[in-house]
Amino acid sequence: MDNLLAYMLIALMMSMLPGTDTVIILKNTLTHGAKAGRYTILGMVTGLTFWTVIAILGLSVVIAQSIFLFNIIKYLGAAYLFYLGVRALFTKRTLSLDAVHAESQSSIDKPSNAHYKESYFQGVISNILNPKTVLVYITFMPQFIDLNGNTNLQLIGLGLILTIIAAGWFFILVSLLDHWKKWLKKDSFQNVFQKCTGAILIGFGVKTVI
Repeated sequence: MDNLLAYMLIALMMSMLPGTDTVIILKNTLTHGAKAGRYTILGMVTGLTFWTVIAILGLSVVIAQSIFLFNIIKYLGAAYLFYLGVRALFTKRTLSLDAVHAESQSSIDKPSNAHYKESYFQGVISNILNPKTVLVYITFMPQFIDLNGNTNLQLIGLGLILTIIAAGWFFILVSLLDHWKKWLKKDSFQNVFQKCTGAILIGFGVKTVI
C-alpha cells in the first residue's frame, strides 16, 4: 500500500464530513440513547465490510461500469433515505433522553430491543444502498494500491483501515453526545432536532438521485 499515512488522514477527513451516516447516528443517539447510536455504528461497519468483500471480488467495478446496476443502488438508497426522513419528519412523539435512560434501566435483562435492532439495520441498509460507497472503493482506494503487490490483501487492509477510522470517529461522536445529553434532554429540542434531521435525510435522498 502506497502513502498509507495520507490515506488514513483523508479517510479521517471523509468520515468527519457530515453526511448520511452522521445524520442517522445523531438521530438514533438523541432519540433512543447512546446504545442505539452504537448499534447504528455497528450496522455501518457491517455495510462497509460488505463493500470491502464486494471490492475484493471485483464486483464493485462491474457495478460502477453498469449504469443499470449502479442506478438500482442509487434509487433504492435515495428511496430509503427519503423514507427515513419522512418518518422522522412526521413522527408525532419524541422519546426524551430521561425516558430512554429509565427504559434502559428497566430492561437490562432484555438483550433484544426493537430500537437497537432498528438502529443496526438502518446503519446496514444506509451503507449498502449508498452509491457513494461504491465510488469510494473504485476511485479513492485504488490510488493507494501498489500494483506490484497482492491487490486483494491491500484492499482488505485499506477497507479495514477505513472501517476502523470511520467507526472510531462515530464512537467518539456518540460519546460526546451522551456526555452532553443533560443539555439536550428537553423534549422541545428533540422535537426540533427530529424535524430537522428528517428534512436533512429527505434532502440527502433527493441529492442522491440528482
